[in-house]
Amino acid sequence: MTDAERIRVTLIKSTIGRQASHKACVKGLGLRRIRSSAVLEDTPSIRGMIAKVSYLLHVESAASAIESRPLASKMLRESDRTRTGHPGFLWERSDWPSLTWVEERLSEPLMRASHAHERLCKGLDGIDAEARNEVHLQTLTQDLVKSTEIRETAYDPEKVRSSVARRLGMEIGGLVPSDRNEDAVVDMMLDATDNYAQPLTVQRLFSWHTALFPTGRSGMRKIIVGNWRNDSNGPMGVRSGPIGKETVHFEAPPAERVPDELQKFLNWFENPVDTDPVLVAGLAHLWFLTIHPFDDGNGRIARAIADMTLARAEQSSQRFYSMSAQIRKERNAYDKIIELSQKGELDVSSWLEWFLNCQVRAIDTAQQTLDATLEKARFWQRFKEVTLNPRQIKMLNRLLDGFNGKLTSTKWAKIAKCQQDTACHDITDLIARGALQKAPSGGRKTSYSLVIDTQDR
Repeated sequence: MTDAERIRVTLIKSTIGRQASHKACVKGLGLRRIRSSAVLEDTPSIRGMIAKVSYLLHVESAASAIESRPLASKMLRESDRTRTGHPGFLWERSDWPSLTWVEERLSEPLMRASHAHERLCKGLDGIDAEARNEVHLQTLTQDLVKSTEIRETAYDPEKVRSSVARRLGMEIGGLVPSDRNEDAVVDMMLDATDNYAQPLTVQRLFSWHTALFPTGRSGMRKIIVGNWRNDSNGPMGVRSGPIGKETVHFEAPPAERVPDELQKFLNWFENPVDTDPVLVAGLAHLWFLTIHPFDDGNGRIARAIADMTLARAEQSSQRFYSMSAQIRKERNAYDKIIELSQKGELDVSSWLEWFLNCQVRAIDTAQQTLDATLEKARFWQRFKEVTLNPRQIKMLNRLLDGFNGKLTSTKWAKIAKCQQDTACHDITDLIARGALQKAPSGGRKTSYSLVIDTQDR
């Protein structure tokens, strides 16, 4: 069955409060939690299930369901490449890893990236340290959640936010308990950005990889954790489509070359002579992905390395824009430029140009969301000393993040999983504390909205 006959289905909305039959339908599609995905045969029965719960799903062609794993077949033979016009991969070039680029082509994107970053910094200069910390918290949370989303893994945003806040020593409202999965991936990212000045070593990479896969499994598949891949199940590559009929997008160097390849990479990374730090971030991302040293998690670690490099360039551990979130938005374009770059010549100007423009778009997005983030931070600052129950914290965060539709006591009860009387009590309490207010009349049911103090803006 070809990619055209398969579809990728992603759960984009929660099943909380939905009809039992709709929950069962989502479960029948193999979706267990929000942002989880499944690649399914495009049959009438599957389409019927999708139609029933289409308001909860995002559906796309399986052609975009690209992942990395050991290839079922042998690597492409030289004769096959000649016949198909396959240009070979970067690491197969005789002068690899001497990556090159055209400076004149990148001068304008570099200038735009620099100016965008300056504008963002100016916007942050006018806020106090506590508000800056909240923006940093929001950015790290988004970066971690979106980075794992790119390849079908998903973490609970509220748990990630709580884990980041605790590790940063921030005393804020709205925290929920986190578990070891969120804590481990947060530890990895904070090590990359907080300790950006420390050398990147093999053992550090192994520690990051172990943090990503604390159970020793990627989904249902057992993988080598905290060490290089060994290709015991076949050559490592990036492919899409059903096993046996997959489209090969990339083949990694043989496992026996990985230790030497990584050492060359690390030697360069710690001493990139006369190279703009922002270009180093883009080069490091592509170089590490090309080596593909681990069984899984290579993309996430490559993005952590890029963030570490940008922190070095900015001489700051605080992150105020998310490259991972922007890459997630532009996932298809990202996959295409990576594939083209890894199959092309050692001139990686096209990749670096895309990376720089992606950084500009990430900073522009951060600028657009800065006001909302600051508003949220100041809202919670008002209620820092107020004791709220977990239901109230959850619902206030939902409202601050942008609640779809009108909030009624019935919706509160469904989302917070409580009785109607309890929901009414929670709402009444928040009205008394000045956090909620009754919305202007205009419907059969009373609805409620946040009370945003003018100082929150």
